[in-house]
This record gives sequence, C-alpha cells and structure tokens, in this order.
Amino acid sequence: IIRNHPSALQIYRNKLLESGQVTDDDIGNISQKVSTILNEEFLASKDYVPKRRDWLSAYWTGFKSPEQISRVRNTGVKPEILKNVGKAITTLPDNFKPHRAVKKVYEQRAQMIETGEGLDWAMGEALAFATLLVEGNHVRLSGQDVERGTFSHRHSVIHDQETGEQYCPLDHVIINQNEEMFTVSNSSLSEFGVLGFELGYSMENPNSLVMWEAQFGDFANGAQVIFDQFISSGEAKWLRQTGLVVLLPHGYDGQGPEHSSARLERYLQMSDDNPFVIPEMDTTLRKQIQECNWQVVNVTTPANYFHVLRRQIHREFRKPLIVMSPKNLLRHKDCKSNLSEFDDVQGHPGFDKQGTRFKRLIKDQNMHSDLEEGIRRLVLCSGK
Repeated sequence: IIRNHPSALQIYRNKLLESGQVTDDDIGNISQKVSTILNEEFLASKDYVPKRRDWLSAYWTGFKSPEQISRVRNTGVKPEILKNVGKAITTLPDNFKPHRAVKKVYEQRAQMIETGEGLDWAMGEALAFATLLVEGNHVRLSGQDVERGTFSHRHSVIHDQETGEQYCPLDHVIINQNEEMFTVSNSSLSEFGVLGFELGYSMENPNSLVMWEAQFGDFANGAQVIFDQFISSGEAKWLRQTGLVVLLPHGYDGQGPEHSSARLERYLQMSDDNPFVIPEMDTTLRKQIQECNWQVVNVTTPANYFHVLRRQIHREFRKPLIVMSPKNLLRHKDCKSNLSEFDDVQGHPGFDKQGTRFKRLIKDQNMHSDLEEGIRRLVLCSGK
C-alpha cells in the first residue's frame, strides 16, 4: 500500500498543475535547479575543510581555537576593588529587616572584608561574581535552590521578615547597576530542560558566566543526555565552544538515595585527555587545556574557587567546567582563605611563580626534602 501511494512531491505537483499556477516546464526547471545545487555541494564536500568561524556568532570574534596558542592570564583583582565590592555586597539597606540568622551571616561577611581574613566558600563565590560584574560581564546562576543555596550558604536573595520584600546585594555592586547584569533564579525540577537551556545561553554569549547548580550532585542524572551529547562532545562535533559551569555538590553525607554523590569518576571517564600522552609543558606550546573537552575540578579553598570561576571569562577560549562543589567545606573552620589570596599584589602568600590564579595543584607548605629520597610514584586522589 505504501509503495503504491503517490509521494508528497507527486501530490503537490499535481495540485499545482490543476490550479494552473505553474506549468510542467516550471516544475522541471525547479527540479533541475535543486538537483544542480545538491550535486555541486556534494562534489565540493569531498574537499571541504570546516572553518571554525563559520559557526560562531559576532560575539565570538577574537576567541582562540585549539590550533592557536592562548595566553594564561592572572585572575587576581586589585585590593581596593576587592574591598569596595566586598563592602557593597555585604551592606543591606537601612530599613531592611532580614532574618536574624541571615543578618548574622552578612555581619560575618562584612567582618571578613574588614579584617581580610577567614573568607569562607560563599564569600569567595560572591567576590568572583561581583568582580566579574564590575568588569562588565553578565553573571547568571540557575538551579533548584540557588537563591538560598541548598545548604543555606549562599543567601543571594534576602527576604524582609516584615514586608516580604526581596533584596539581592549582587544587584548593587556598582551605582545604577542594570538589574539584568546579575541573574540568580530558582528553577523547576527538570534538570534536562534547565541545563539544556543554560547550555544554549552560554553558547550564544561568551561574555556571560553561566552556571547551573544541581541541588545534589546526583540530580545531574536527570540531564545525562545533555552531558553525553552536548557538553562533553559539542566542541568536537560542532566546533562550538561553551564556558558553561556545572556545580555538583558531592560526597556521601547520609542523606539517602539521590542525595549522595556527584560521581566524580563519571566525568573523569568522559574526559578525552589522553592519560598516556604527557603534554608539552613549554610555555609557547601549552595547549593541553584547549585541546581537551572539559575541565573537572575538586576545589578545596575559597580563593581557588574564586580564581577558577573568574578564569572561565578571563581566557581567550571557552571550555565547560565541572565543579565538584562541596557540602562539608562550606562552613569548615580550615576551609578559609585570606583576602590577599584573591588580589594581584606580588609578594603575598597567595602569590607564587604562577601569579595569582587557579592552582591545579596546591603545594604543601611544609618542608619534606628529607623524605624525597627514593620516591618512585606520586599518587593524586580526589574525594573526601
């Protein structure tokens, strides 16, 4: 029955002929024209070399492909800027009445900026957002509980306890700030839909720090197709870069099924960096990060988290970033950084040969030279 049924083209052709709007010759010409175009394109495809530029919108001019060397930039910020934005994002309006627990959080943050000591995870993140905003970038964060933070650490939107009015300190980093510069938005429980949307957003605008945070790391399971088909392999398949950041709280904290772990190993298995090839370490040849499909990090200090977020915008290419974000480090007494580790001043403890930037490896500050004899293998592990 199907074989004997006229095709859609045949039916449409007959309809046009019946209407008298076209002649048999007209249809023949259209058919000939299309066939010629298809044949020419087919022959040309045999020698076609894809050009990255063909795929990118105007916003992407000037970004480097893996074939081009890009410079590594420091991500430290001038101390006076850190102090100023730190003050702006810890100050609440005079007549605003926050919840007393939240008020205390903000008082502690103001103290961190004042003394320059003991900055915690949430403060490191807020400073990364604020300094990027000052530099004119859009910062965008979505996920199931991102305004408060699943573990009540972020408090980026505060509610007046008497009027219900909302206030977002990061909307007031600079005078007369465009309120669309910073977007933080609780999203629906559809990881696939929301992560897919954020991915598209990040591909459209490279000067936007776009982040999606899973409520718990294993909620990313609901968006697995987005990781498999698009984030991990999109650049290789379609030559499209993205600087999307995915925050996955991880670690077994006894909170039951679907509330345990981001499965670090899953993202490492999906990395296409060749474990048997040692990359070129000459500064003029370093392209290891540009050539791999994404970065997976398990950050352990607020300052390093600050630098890894800022690095997403301050490099000449874009690469997805998978962050195993912590639960147990959010308020850990030892998981603190000093303000000097965020700035760009030479000679302070956070500044070393690498400058002030994200450190892939944090060197032990203790002297172990007497133990180094005879060591054959160094094992790096990640987890709790």
